[in-house]
Amino acid sequence: MLTAGIWKGTDLIGAAARVNQALVPAALSLPAAICLSISEAFSGVLLLIPRFRRWGAILAGLLLIAFVLYMGIFYNRLVGEECNCFPWVERVVGPIFFIGDFIMLGFAVIAGVWARPSRGLRGASLALAVVCVFVGVNLGIALTQSHGKMAPAAIAVNGAQYNLHDGKVLLYFFDPECTHCLFAAQEMSEYNWENVSIILVPTDRAQFSDQFIEAAGLPAPLSSDAGKLREIYSFGDPPFAVALVDGETKKELTVFEGSEPRASLAELGFIQ
Repeated sequence: MLTAGIWKGTDLIGAAARVNQALVPAALSLPAAICLSISEAFSGVLLLIPRFRRWGAILAGLLLIAFVLYMGIFYNRLVGEECNCFPWVERVVGPIFFIGDFIMLGFAVIAGVWARPSRGLRGASLALAVVCVFVGVNLGIALTQSHGKMAPAAIAVNGAQYNLHDGKVLLYFFDPECTHCLFAAQEMSEYNWENVSIILVPTDRAQFSDQFIEAAGLPAPLSSDAGKLREIYSFGDPPFAVALVDGETKKELTVFEGSEPRASLAELGFIQ
């Protein structure tokens, strides 16, 4: 719980994108990511402190029950997708996912029964305040750093160097086997672009990029410099896009649902 909460708290924009991919509406994805980060980290802190352990077990248990119910309700749409629950651990939604959560729920019950009755609301409130400050600071940093970054002067595109500091450029990061990436690219293929150069950047399995482009109907050159770009642009799983004007980052696009990214691109003058 502590690891999951800190992971989300240090990358709230990426966490919001992952929450959105788990079918949470785009408008609610960032608030949901903030709430998850705070509640998971707080439950982890409570579990580590003996006098708060029973409270931590109760909170962790409630979170696990909520996760199981949510994944159960949307199982038919999420089965086979990465749950993005923990860093470094791949957990695909399926029968094993539920077994793992029920095992963790069992540990939470054992911790709650084994621990002494919790006490000290003032101390627990202080711990919650510290967690909230941690998440709030990281949110502020994420929101302020997403603007004004300068892209590299040039990147490799179709085997040649391409100047990113000339005009409007949209960098679209995708995984060729990601259905969310495909749906987003298909929608963008229907936009009426305003003198914008689109560059596709595969983040993984680049050998399948041609099939992705054909299926998406978005003919655009490919860059092999995903690693170089990710040194500047930090994000979790794609889809992810960056709108550049003369090399300056105008907006990082993390939401691809509903009116987005159409509304943001229209506001920037990238599409009609």
